[in-house]
Amino acid sequence: MDYVLTILPVLLKGLQLSLTVYVMVMFLIFPLAILAAIGKVAGPQLIKKILFLYTWIWRGTPLLLQLFFIYFGLPYFGIKLSPLTSVIIAFVLNVGAYETEIIRAGIESIDKGQYEAAKALGMTYPQTMRRIIIPQTIRRVLPATCSEAILTFKDTALVAAIGMGDLLRSAKEVVTTDFKITAFFVAFAIYLMISSILVQLFTRMEKKYSIYE
Repeated sequence: MDYVLTILPVLLKGLQLSLTVYVMVMFLIFPLAILAAIGKVAGPQLIKKILFLYTWIWRGTPLLLQLFFIYFGLPYFGIKLSPLTSVIIAFVLNVGAYETEIIRAGIESIDKGQYEAAKALGMTYPQTMRRIIIPQTIRRVLPATCSEAILTFKDTALVAAIGMGDLLRSAKEVVTTDFKITAFFVAFAIYLMISSILVQLFTRMEKKYSIYE
């Protein structure tokens, strides 16, 4: 127990980075996903084709490979990004692609009569989307969105692959230094605890706001 208390500050510092990445990613993906989903549903053909390529590529390739390409590959084209910036871009584009498809499906599930009713009331298309369609869509896709949010936190462990000092890398460094695997067990417990908290939080959100039909 004394050893756990000794290594805990190091692991908590890594957890702070993991949570920072997670919060930043979750804050950024929803505006991207909502705009992209609307573009796929109602945008011009060129926009639809671009967004189709975006979701196809970013959903069809591993997140770790995308992270490597942004951090290690872009410098070959003269674009050098910091580790944190690379991580944020990779995660936002990857998770945003999945969330785009979730929201797109939600938008298309809304009854067409609601568009006609909004038009009859004199609403423009942007007003219809903002006031009627998007609020219903968000509530309808909340369960799938919550599941994606929980998976995203666990995926933050991938940032260790480019040398960032997240929770997993911090645990690995302690194990390498002390030749004890205790740090891995502690990191395991921390990941499980945070994931459990997120599960409880999002479960409550689902019960409060979701629409079940």
